[in-house]
Amino acid sequence: MNMDKLLGTKLFLLDMDGTLYLGDEVFDGAVDFIHTIKNTGREYIYLTNNSSRAGVDYVTRLRRLGFPCKPENVFTSGMATAMYLNDKFPGATVYPVGTPAFLGELESYGVKLGDDESVSVVCVGFDTTLTYEKLDKAVHYLRMNKAAFIAANPDWVCPMPADEVLPDCGSICALLTASSGVRPTFIGKPNRNMVDIISAKTGVPNANICCVGDRLYTDIAVAQNADAVSVCVLSGESSMDDINAAERKPDYILNNVAEIAEILKANA
Repeated sequence: MNMDKLLGTKLFLLDMDGTLYLGDEVFDGAVDFIHTIKNTGREYIYLTNNSSRAGVDYVTRLRRLGFPCKPENVFTSGMATAMYLNDKFPGATVYPVGTPAFLGELESYGVKLGDDESVSVVCVGFDTTLTYEKLDKAVHYLRMNKAAFIAANPDWVCPMPADEVLPDCGSICALLTASSGVRPTFIGKPNRNMVDIISAKTGVPNANICCVGDRLYTDIAVAQNADAVSVCVLSGESSMDDINAAERKPDYILNNVAEIAEILKANA
């Protein structure tokens, strides 16, 4: 296998759930992989579609799990969503369906949150605090106010240990679409904007950015949409059967991130 694209990577964008860990179970070699990235003169950013936590929460969580992490090493779909809202709907009143951390992330970017008839945007994240009341109000604003429908990420499920899953943002949005007839605009992966924003901030061209993850329709698709390098690891959601059935294949398919580390070390 030709490793030129992988070895030409200057910046790794790393999915977390299913790629570096599941729940609180850190995969063997995952922490060493992060150190290997730095030791071989490359950089990394933890890039997640999980909008249930704010960026600062990920810094704390990653450090607790043993991963090196600074605030600049994290970029979430919640951050990207807040930036999108400020760009496309400046000053709009937004009704949020999300965790307190997601709401705090939006507010930290100056997004105006509200729950009255001035609402013109419904914004949904991965809401582990979801209630029927939130769904009811979101459908009301979508139908009666003709509110725009913005969602942080399209993931159907969030993988958990022991082959369990949690309903994710995409599943919540499917319910809202069925109830309102309105389809959301998804902001996180596979939208190439997340990669483009990071490229602009770091100065690293997309061709020298590698997205590593376990999901074909988000982690790998965002790389393909942004003309970046893609590595699909088989430690999470996607199987070889899924990859074989996919129309577009990842640039590289590896069992886990420890194998990436070995390739980088062998060519250092």
